[in-house]
Amino acid sequence: MRGLVDRGFAVTIMHRGEHETDDTPAVVEHLHRDPYDDDQLRDALASSTFDLVVAMYGRLRRIAELTEGRTGQFVSVGGVPAYRGWMNPWLPMPLPIPEDAPLVRAAEDDEKGYRIVRTEEAVFAHHPRAAHFRYPYVYGPRQLVPREWLIVRRVLDGRERIVVADEGLTLHHHGYTENLAHAVLLAVDNADAAAGLVFNAGDEDVLSVRQVIEVVAGTLGHEFDIVSMPYELATPARPLLAQPLPTHRVLDLTRVKTMLGYRDVVPPRTALAETARWLVDHPPEPGGMEETVLTDQFDYAAEDQLIDEWHRTLATMPAVPFATEPGYGLAYSGPGGRGRSNEEFDA
Repeated sequence: MRGLVDRGFAVTIMHRGEHETDDTPAVVEHLHRDPYDDDQLRDALASSTFDLVVAMYGRLRRIAELTEGRTGQFVSVGGVPAYRGWMNPWLPMPLPIPEDAPLVRAAEDDEKGYRIVRTEEAVFAHHPRAAHFRYPYVYGPRQLVPREWLIVRRVLDGRERIVVADEGLTLHHHGYTENLAHAVLLAVDNADAAAGLVFNAGDEDVLSVRQVIEVVAGTLGHEFDIVSMPYELATPARPLLAQPLPTHRVLDLTRVKTMLGYRDVVPPRTALAETARWLVDHPPEPGGMEETVLTDQFDYAAEDQLIDEWHRTLATMPAVPFATEPGYGLAYSGPGGRGRSNEEFDA
């Protein structure tokens, strides 16, 4: 909204009025309607015409239908579960994922992704020159599902250990609020270049789960003993991983960068630090909506028992001898590499 106001638009925001904030520019007109109520939605739009519609609600199909022929530009926001394999990692999916990657075409593959794809098709049926953005997980102040709280609360609670799956090396694309807003505004600024296209949006730098933990904890002057265990055992790590398997989910941003000139306006490490500090000052209610959606019980007694059992298992696991100990490969080690031991190679 600030970007649109700065560009000289007379901006009206339609929402239910349940999440008002002083950060909303004072010149923005508020239209309080429930977009999930069909009569209210139709009444809100009435016979109005617009230079620009930015549609970000779950009623995207209906909004696209009701604004057909009544707006100069239509920019919409959907989600990356449109890609086949995003929510079901046992299905093949290219990495990084380009916009022309296979989409969910069957409800049995993923019901939510299937509905997202149908919504995208409806958008372009009503607005062939629309610009549509596929958002990944969004983070930043006021996020209603604040994944960083999973780390921040453990810092505030004085936890010294945190569990990760498979060293916490999973890459999962996220987008900081200001970066994603910047991408949308670039489509507004470059309407002809964006017309009729789908764009992946997200931070340029994709951090691993371990890196996210380290940045958030470091921002708050804390250091965790990061305990790695196999995904199958790392139950407390699943809310932060936010997917059924520890596979990578990374978007190809080539199109938005080359066609619209996108670059991060806030580096992800800076964005994470800002988010962590904001959560310290605005902590979610324990056991409230945010924690319920995140599914983390913060059951520290169970976490400690799991970690202790894992360490006990490692300590008592019998050594398994190999005739020749496997190494990391010496294909690029240069002359004389053949036959060296791992210790000699490291030296």
